Amino acid sequence: MKTAEVRQRFVDHFVRHGHEVVPGAPLPFDDPNLLFINAGMVQFVPYFTGQLEPPWSRATSVQKCVRTQDIEEVGKTTRHGTFFQMNGNFSFGDYFKEEAIAMAWELATKPIGEGGYGLDGERIWATVYLDDDEAIDIWRRVVGLPSERIVRRGMADNFWSMTVPGPCGPCSELYYDRGAAYGTEGGPAVDEDRYMEFWNLVFMQNERGAGPAKEGYEILGELPRKNIDTGMGLERMATLLQGVDNLYEIDETRPVLDRAAQLAGKRYGGESGPSAAESAPDDVRLRVIADHVRTGLMLVADGVTPSNEGRGYVLRRILRRAVRSARMLGGEFTDGSVLPQLLPVARDAMAPSYPELATDYDRIAMIAYGEEDAFRRTLASGTTILDVAVREAQQDKRPALSGERAFTLHDTYGFPIDLTIEMAAEAGLSVDQEEFRRLMAEQRQRAKADARSKKSGVASTAAYRELREHGPTIFTGYETLETESRVRGIIRKDELIEVAGPGETVEVVLDATSFYAESGGQIADEGTIVVPGSGSETRLRVLDVQRPIKGLIVHRVHVESGELRTGSEAVAQVDPEWRLSARQAHSGTHVVHAALREVLGPSALQSGSYNKPGYLRLDFAWSKSLDERTRTDIEETANRALRRDLPVAVRYMPLSQAREEGALALFGETYDAEVRVVEIGGAWSRELCGGTHVSHSSQVGALAVTGESSVGAGVRRIEAYVGLDAIKFLANERALVSALSDLVKVPPAELPDRIESMITRLRNAERELDRLRAGQVLQQAGPLAQRASDVAGVQLVTELVPAGVAVNDLRALAVNVRDRLEKSRPAAVLLASAADDRLSFVATVNPAGVAAGRSAGDLVKVLAQALGARGGGKADVAQGAGGKPADAQAGFDAVRQALLGAAS
Repeated sequence: MKTAEVRQRFVDHFVRHGHEVVPGAPLPFDDPNLLFINAGMVQFVPYFTGQLEPPWSRATSVQKCVRTQDIEEVGKTTRHGTFFQMNGNFSFGDYFKEEAIAMAWELATKPIGEGGYGLDGERIWATVYLDDDEAIDIWRRVVGLPSERIVRRGMADNFWSMTVPGPCGPCSELYYDRGAAYGTEGGPAVDEDRYMEFWNLVFMQNERGAGPAKEGYEILGELPRKNIDTGMGLERMATLLQGVDNLYEIDETRPVLDRAAQLAGKRYGGESGPSAAESAPDDVRLRVIADHVRTGLMLVADGVTPSNEGRGYVLRRILRRAVRSARMLGGEFTDGSVLPQLLPVARDAMAPSYPELATDYDRIAMIAYGEEDAFRRTLASGTTILDVAVREAQQDKRPALSGERAFTLHDTYGFPIDLTIEMAAEAGLSVDQEEFRRLMAEQRQRAKADARSKKSGVASTAAYRELREHGPTIFTGYETLETESRVRGIIRKDELIEVAGPGETVEVVLDATSFYAESGGQIADEGTIVVPGSGSETRLRVLDVQRPIKGLIVHRVHVESGELRTGSEAVAQVDPEWRLSARQAHSGTHVVHAALREVLGPSALQSGSYNKPGYLRLDFAWSKSLDERTRTDIEETANRALRRDLPVAVRYMPLSQAREEGALALFGETYDAEVRVVEIGGAWSRELCGGTHVSHSSQVGALAVTGESSVGAGVRRIEAYVGLDAIKFLANERALVSALSDLVKVPPAELPDRIESMITRLRNAERELDRLRAGQVLQQAGPLAQRASDVAGVQLVTELVPAGVAVNDLRALAVNVRDRLEKSRPAAVLLASAADDRLSFVATVNPAGVAAGRSAGDLVKVLAQALGARGGGKADVAQGAGGKPADAQAGFDAVRQALLGAAS
């Protein structure tokens, strides 16, 4: 049975039992606690916790999930995969344990000809939480499962949560006995390879606090109602029904594995036993490839792009692990590309369930292939550095690479720490990860706290939830900039308060507001909230506006005067100039997006945006930089659209209709069943959008593109000013050109030629100066060679040469001096030069010295240690930097002693 059919049978079964089909959410879910959706219930959390009233009493979904905490185990066991699909059925205060267990058993055991999966009920086991006697009674009484196939297990196994604060509860899991060929008899507690878990029935009735992921955390209390959250692993069930050994061999992953084996010239399973633990290294690599290629495909499809942090880093790590695993297999992968060979295979395997993979493949491929190209460059530079570090550690008999070296590889060469750890392990070394993490933490002192403060996790939303119970905040900002309202609540440090005084910064919730809350790339409105009074009015300056939970708009305000009380009448007043410029920028973003697609083609799809009054930036899928002509074409196309005064229309329609009409949606966003569609010139620009816009394109004013750059593999960023800011930018550009023209005494049209000529003359002069300087430095070679002394049979020259000699010139001088010495005897030259009270130093050893066991790298290390500096290199040439010029002679003496010590 194909995986797509397994999926459809599940949905059909629960539709027959009165469940509403709810589309799965995108993988990069908007939750500060999660990088990606990791369970089928994530999008339903607000309904479980009581934040929102569910629109259905029972629902079913098929949810894409990604978990990467056990990424190193992928391929090594049959139970770990990064991407998986979770079929779920959910009850929101409707049915509970008995119906959930009965419906799961019915689908699992019903004959295939009647729409079920046809599993043998005699081979199914159930586990329950330690004290859940009710579940045990249901399994016995309703299903007829014998007691010997019902196992009590502890919190780590049978009490489920998302591993972060939120809803949780005891669970009952279904396992299938695959037979003696897969392991030891005795049930799930004995062997989870033989007894494969395929369904988890969670009785969602509690709320957990912070703490360890699986056990030992605090139970905060009961949820508002008892719910059901079940998850049937689609890949697990497909594994059972297709009669294969593991999830890597089902129809949605095996084609990638087979194609990789073919290209590498390997035979999968040739040296493997029935369990992954017995697999040959090549089989493990093939499974890693099959899993990671599919995961990368699904992440890029949902709008994730490679980067060095957060979700982008996870994607980068997964794609690069797949590429490296393929290269280690050899064959056609040794020098050939990997993803262009394998990603289309994954697309074809997954497209029956996700048709968008085929229709959007050009964009997906552009990003993924670009990341492989970037990784090739990283491997070329980083591997050489890593090899040197490994060799040095082995020579010094150190068991680990320093965290500092790993950090340099990551920060300077883009070498992922995970790859450094893996490659070091292959050489028998570990990595000082604690030092690496410390250095990363020092570098990453970024303003993440501000982003997190704008979006609250489940554990800090009690005040918002209480206010949301009184109904959603009514947004009036599409129609008016001023709204009379009432102060529903005041929040300070996550707690509701009654009064706030002058100078305080608090959060305010109104019954209705004209302030736009930050979303869709558009930042929040600015303005004031005024509370009229008989004496003096209360004035609040609005600092930020967010939607921490669905349906609630929260203003962060500074109380400038007066006293703010809950229940007071208030007037929300958006700054009209701010809103006008914000509307220009947001509409300008849509215009630029449409212009990009007109000039570059339909694959240039937006992957993110940011706009504020007068300014916009837009990230889009594209694999190479735009030349000047293309940038000009985009800018002209956008400005022609503004000049044509295209009408801007807003329509509300079902999401399905919007997609049929070709409305573009932002990747990774979750949309309601009814959506807001903004059109500029009809079909020319048609996008799903909740932002504020002008009514005609001409109201954007002018649009000036200011820059275009890369923000990741396969993703470019274009920036522009609009309205008065665009005019000011162009005026500044004109003033700059005029000033340059006056400075070099030519008309503006001749500026490029004149500046190019001046730069050419300057470069020629610099090259001549470099030549003269190098010649002067090399004039010292003869006298230096004559001052060589014999130290333990080595012709040795040590010298602090005049200050200011560049390191390249210092190296050339050292080599010149070395080559003047007697070639048949070992010779070593160490030279240093000072600049800004800091030394640069070079060591070189002739071939006779290398043959005698002398090493420039070793000599530099001795010198560096004496100076408190750093250095290293090869046997013939090495260099370093650091230390004080006054200590140079002491360093040279240490080298002499080292040579004498080596000879004794």
